Amino acid sequence: MKQLLGIRELSADQIVHLLDTAESFRDVSRREIKKVPALRGRTVINLFFEASTRTRTSFEIAAKRLSADAVNISVSTSSVSKGETLLDTARNLQAMAPDCIVIRHSSAGAPYHLSRVCDAAIVNAGDGAHEHPTQALLDALTIREHKHQIAGLKIAIIGDILHSRVARSNIYLLSKLGATVSVAGPGTLVPREFAELIEQGVRVEQRIEDAIVDADVVMILRVQRERQTDAFFPSMREYAVHYGLHPNHLNLAAPDAIVMHPGPMNRGIEISSEIADGGRSLILDQVTNGVAVRMAVLYLLAGAGKDGQEASSDVNVVSATEESSRSLGGVRGRTRKPKRGTRN
Repeated sequence: MKQLLGIRELSADQIVHLLDTAESFRDVSRREIKKVPALRGRTVINLFFEASTRTRTSFEIAAKRLSADAVNISVSTSSVSKGETLLDTARNLQAMAPDCIVIRHSSAGAPYHLSRVCDAAIVNAGDGAHEHPTQALLDALTIREHKHQIAGLKIAIIGDILHSRVARSNIYLLSKLGATVSVAGPGTLVPREFAELIEQGVRVEQRIEDAIVDADVVMILRVQRERQTDAFFPSMREYAVHYGLHPNHLNLAAPDAIVMHPGPMNRGIEISSEIADGGRSLILDQVTNGVAVRMAVLYLLAGAGKDGQEASSDVNVVSATEESSRSLGGVRGRTRKPKRGTRN
């Protein structure tokens, strides 16, 4: 795997390998010294043309925990604000020999264009309403952590499906791993033909209650107002009443059902605070797993994958962790004595 442009292009085996690698890196974030030398000497550029808190920050933290040099570029501080095209920006960045470029862009397909002109590994951090692969991977890692498997689960995805790149990537991933996916929301935001265009076997429900019945996972999406050019429903208040997730809805789900949200949340609109802060909510677990997933992606693309090696999450990551622990622990535990004949 040389790029991560979307989930649709990945096989089930590649997805599982990414998740297994992420599990190994999850332990790094629980240590006192949260760093391994896996990408020492490598450079990761975060090129974000849209606002982001969780994704951009977690990619930066992931790169630094792998000992890579992380460079952040936003549209307001780039030459794009002076009229430079995206491809010219990419060519200029490529001339500086980065190992990986993480891009978020409002236009679907932007990462694909970069992959054609750059030798660096390209990671799609969200392109328009197309895909958001690392979000789907961290969602899958969270589900697998709490449910121990994905195959056979019933997943309900509720909200603005039409404009959501998270919904598309999750539908691709969860279907490939054997889950049953149902989507629901206002008819204008979940057209009937959506399932046929996205993935065979996806159920489109008119009422969110029908999607939630016996669901093992309830995934809530926010209304993508920044991508809507028309009025898709009368008002946010009406949306909250008919399509927001309230405590009574969870009575329809499986007894051990979990609730997820990719963020940012609009409390009181698509999800009530009682649920968001309740015991079934795994929203903060998703954020935690986001760092591990992005560490795995950067490692496989800019590290072992770039060298043409077959990355082993059990051998390479653990050995890197042990090496880091020995070197850092040795420095902390040793006091150097001045040599004779030298001044302090």
